[in-house]
Amino acid sequence: MKKLFALTVATCLTLTSITAHADDTYPQQTIRLVVPASPGGGADSIARLVSPGLSASLGQPVVVDNKAGASGTIAGGLVAKSKPNGYTLLMAQSTSIVIAPHIYEQLSYNTLKDLVPVTQVIRVPNILVVNPQVPAKTVAEFISLAKAKPGVFNFGSAGIGSPSHVAGEMFDKQTNIKMMHVPYQGSGPAVIALLANQIQVMFAPITAVLPLIKSNKLRALGVTTIARQSALPEIPTIAESGVPGFDINSWFGIFVPAGTPPDIIARLNRDIVQVLKDPRVASAIAQQASQPVGNTPQEFATLVHNENQQFATLIKDIGTQALR
Repeated sequence: MKKLFALTVATCLTLTSITAHADDTYPQQTIRLVVPASPGGGADSIARLVSPGLSASLGQPVVVDNKAGASGTIAGGLVAKSKPNGYTLLMAQSTSIVIAPHIYEQLSYNTLKDLVPVTQVIRVPNILVVNPQVPAKTVAEFISLAKAKPGVFNFGSAGIGSPSHVAGEMFDKQTNIKMMHVPYQGSGPAVIALLANQIQVMFAPITAVLPLIKSNKLRALGVTTIARQSALPEIPTIAESGVPGFDINSWFGIFVPAGTPPDIIARLNRDIVQVLKDPRVASAIAQQASQPVGNTPQEFATLVHNENQQFATLIKDIGTQALR
């Protein structure tokens, strides 16, 4: 793993030695932005928010191509095997990059070797929400309730191995409770099931449930990040609610196939970061309770490496069988 990380970082480090402008011959044709989600999903909405500005900056159409399924690994494999010429990009979620490799025994690509980070686009905090029929009003009350009724509560997720799934298993283990996992094909269907009380609990992306929390259709108990979120400052963290150290969130970022020329990576990084700085784009991201990032390829590569190691340890501790 260290060797693979070194290769990725080495690629990113070369970016600092080139000019800010990529070769004038790039781009000369339509660019495909592959998204590991169905239309309307979280990754899709972010991609469609970024693509118009990126298209204007690059002077070529940026077309969103939805390739949902298998926790994002279908899209990841497609891009990893594409020509490394800057015309096929991946809007990846953390699921397929730092979680899936430790769950699925055979992936068609290596996330640290076959994909090169361009920039982290956004961070998406998750939040523990329950159906209003659940009597618990706090994290502590829910833990007590779940301990008194082991196996009664069902928690939904966006799919096997998704951050919402890992968060649920992590919560079970750290609080010594037992909930039943029910996977769905994305956050949308899981939230619908939660509203219908088919499941009672979910560690949902805050973007998917914020309006439902504010309209009292769902009850928020705690955020999964180490710090409170500005969108819901009154909601405590799970860590401060009796589960010390609980910290897990999602992110989306742009990757290209390994072997993509450094000057093209630099051009893409520069233009995507500029799009994220656009006040209209930043405002739209903030309205979804997410945080724009726009870091360097090297910074993003470091994040990917660190989280890959963190999830390797976490998933080994939880047990891969619980995540399948």
